[in-house]
Amino acid sequence: MTNQLASWGLARGDAIAEDLIAMRLLGGGHAYEAYLAFDEILHAPVVVKVVRPDQVDDPVTLRGLEREADMLADLAHPAIVRRFGVQLDGARPHLILENLDGPRLSSLVRRHGALPVQQLLPLGLELASALHYLRVRDVVHLDVKPSNVIMGAPARLIDLSLARRTEAAARLDYVVGTDDYLAPEQADPQGYGVPSPASDVWGLGATLYHAACGYAPYERGERDDPLEVRYPQLVSRPRRMPYFVPVEVAELVYTCMAPDPRHRPEPRDVALAIEPLMEAMPKARLSGFKISAA
Repeated sequence: MTNQLASWGLARGDAIAEDLIAMRLLGGGHAYEAYLAFDEILHAPVVVKVVRPDQVDDPVTLRGLEREADMLADLAHPAIVRRFGVQLDGARPHLILENLDGPRLSSLVRRHGALPVQQLLPLGLELASALHYLRVRDVVHLDVKPSNVIMGAPARLIDLSLARRTEAAARLDYVVGTDDYLAPEQADPQGYGVPSPASDVWGLGATLYHAACGYAPYERGERDDPLEVRYPQLVSRPRRMPYFVPVEVAELVYTCMAPDPRHRPEPRDVALAIEPLMEAMPKARLSGFKISAA
């Protein structure tokens, strides 16, 4: 039987903290739950990431919240979610984040299927831009995946709860990330190298694969399976992409998912590869009657 996660059970109108009024529960993970809330100081809707009630005294959870808050305070990019505030003590430690208007990429693909190339290429360009910026700022996201991308103009990368500085990421000696989208060195840091900015490029490739095909790049095993079965990316290439994905796009995605981190492009190179593909796309044309001056 699955253990139910502890929840604050806040209803619309309940106070999360001073000046923060809950509107509705958005979801959450093992240590946190996220609420759409109204910030009476900003006088605008925000997302509030609240430590679950059974985690408020857990030093690991609180350090994670503080690390994410500190990381976001040092970042400012059009394709990365913004931080508006944080409270690490009190009854409900929480992080106040920008409310982004748009669906998660994972939800969009689940409902409507694979993205057309006209939507896929700008998405890849925007995410590559965000990852280039993170690399320059010495940050490794470590959890680039469709559910951490909010679709909009531009698309936005969210959830830096696993993010580390490059040196700290290289010291990780355990699995970190989400199974379907983590690089081989994240699945087995002791056997396949250390997590680094190249790991985020793998996550970008796996995310674009999912967006282009409508499904994840691997059929993986269960948690109790041997390492190579649970993480097939350790021993095999991703499934061949379907015929409707342009060859140039598929080749770029496969390159991002090269087993050896040294063979993956840097985010800037991914963006440079996407730009001519976008320029070569047919230009949009208005349909209807052609009107000419007499």
